[in-house]
Amino acid sequence: MRTSWLGDYLALVRFSHSIFALPFAWISLLLATAGRPGFGLVALVAAAAVSARTAAMAFNRWADRSIDAANPRTRGREIPSGRIAPWKALALAVLAGGLFCLISALLGPTCLLLSPVVLLVLFGYSYTKRWSWLCHFVLGLALALAPLGAWIAAKDGFDGILGTPLLLGLAVLTWVAGFDLIYACQDEEFDRGLGLHSVPARFGRAGALKLSASLHGATLLFLAGVGWTADLGGFWWGGIVLAAGLLIHEHRLVSPSDLSRVDAAFFSMNGLFSLLLALLASLDFWF
Repeated sequence: MRTSWLGDYLALVRFSHSIFALPFAWISLLLATAGRPGFGLVALVAAAAVSARTAAMAFNRWADRSIDAANPRTRGREIPSGRIAPWKALALAVLAGGLFCLISALLGPTCLLLSPVVLLVLFGYSYTKRWSWLCHFVLGLALALAPLGAWIAAKDGFDGILGTPLLLGLAVLTWVAGFDLIYACQDEEFDRGLGLHSVPARFGRAGALKLSASLHGATLLFLAGVGWTADLGGFWWGGIVLAAGLLIHEHRLVSPSDLSRVDAAFFSMNGLFSLLLALLASLDFWF
């Protein structure tokens, strides 16, 4: 069934995947403001995160349009299928990037100064798969910028950035890189055949899934570090236990010989992971 033009653009930038970064930006704001972020700050940080992610995804789809067209798994996407012209995707990336810079200016001079660096990381990620299997970690860094940026916005500078927010950023980096490894297993043979770089193409599915599990173990350690340095209470520690259960279940959904439940492992489990931690962090501060 033909979707609307708005549906095509929302699908292009995978708007629903904002659920990955936004909850951690919220957690960072709670930590930076002792649980009392102002409405204006929350709104601007959320708008900055969404505009940055929109720019990154639109640019990624534009940069990867020929790769997506060649891959049977992705040739039905909006640009290869002809539903969105390549120039329109690039224009959306430029407009969203400009909006991100404008919002950054409203958040303060430090955020404005850093906004081009953030866009460089976000846009640069799209090309890393062409030259390094470390691309999964660059994606993790791109999403880790959300809680780090939220902290800088709340503090109007780098106050305390080497402590709790850095641990939170490392948790996001390892978490995202870990679940991206699972998702990338679908394209192991395609990437290898086209000369693209990824951990599955370099080390195989089994190696990728083992590394993913190790990264998610590190995620839990970094989250524990957040709780320790920020002196969080029982809700947060209980959230880590529940988050560990979700990650264990995520890894049980897939195996080197069976990737049929990758979508559930990728979106459902990780969406619950981020929302659960954001909820319990909020309860920790409010009660």
